[in-house]
Amino acid sequence: MLIGRMIRLYRAPYSTNVQRVTMALAHKGLAHDDVSISYADRSAVVAVSGQELVPVAVVGEEVIAGSMAIVARLEELHPDPPLFPADRARRAEVELFVDWFERVWKVAPNAIEAGGDVAALAPVVAEHLDLFEALLARRAFLFGDFGAADCCAYPFLKYAAGRDPADDEPFHRILSEHQSVDGRPNLAGWIERCALRAPDHR
Repeated sequence: MLIGRMIRLYRAPYSTNVQRVTMALAHKGLAHDDVSISYADRSAVVAVSGQELVPVAVVGEEVIAGSMAIVARLEELHPDPPLFPADRARRAEVELFVDWFERVWKVAPNAIEAGGDVAALAPVVAEHLDLFEALLARRAFLFGDFGAADCCAYPFLKYAAGRDPADDEPFHRILSEHQSVDGRPNLAGWIERCALRAPDHR
């Protein structure tokens, strides 16, 4: 349990990876302190973690870097309410999904941001949305109950339903431009349901 352990979260404005963690914290009802950094000055997060990327969570004396690593560690320290299935096989399915999202799903939008061939890459992004549309048939959330898979994917897929005008990050503009809920009612409904579980994110 996290009783007596303060949670400090290093974050940056509109970070998709940070939102993964804030959704997990909200689901578990865990209070935390925010330490906001700017993209121009990452010295605070470097000082605590030895690297520049957010999120970083400090739980008691433990420093954890990486959004889904933080989510998994929160599950270990505070398992209720759960974010991963108790059944070993079903948990492995969720972990495989998270690995696929990190290693496969992110490739095309990251390549577009890096100046890759949009004509070749944009259809890949659309094809992945079609997979989500099928996965969400007759399911409220990606693996049945709300959990780690939803925390993993929602901060990125939410841009299919629009973008906050104040959120002008180039990567987020790409996600908005190349994703759409048009013709994908299951995806649209899932985004709406996940939005209710996502704390205000700025």
